[in-house]
Amino acid sequence: MPTISVFEPALCCTTGVCGEDLDENLVTFTADAAWLTQQGGTVTRHTLANDPLAFVHNSTVKSFLEIASSAGLPLALVDGVTVLTGRYPTRSELARWAGLDTPSAAPAGALTLNLADTSEPGCCSPGPSDCG
Repeated sequence: MPTISVFEPALCCTTGVCGEDLDENLVTFTADAAWLTQQGGTVTRHTLANDPLAFVHNSTVKSFLEIASSAGLPLALVDGVTVLTGRYPTRSELARWAGLDTPSAAPAGALTLNLADTSEPGCCSPGPSDCG
């Protein structure tokens, strides 16, 4: 099974649940990486603050940082080949890269935060759209 490596910016923790600001993308990625590991996949995570030698010793990552700087992170590699930059991979991408069937939905019992704005443009309230 391919090895997925994710090189992340300097973080206070890898869960996204530290400090005052919750990083939902990081929380989701942490859950997705754990899911992949449970499916038998391999995901290694390296943060610039806690594992700087991993960045220096990997020529692909080192070259990436020289051009894009840490602002371009996260960087995802599959067996050493760059597959994604600038955002965390989705569960579907992780599954595909690992050679697993792509999950069709979140697993049973998964928490959905529903933080996306689902209101219609121009709507003032949840009632009839007579905002005139």
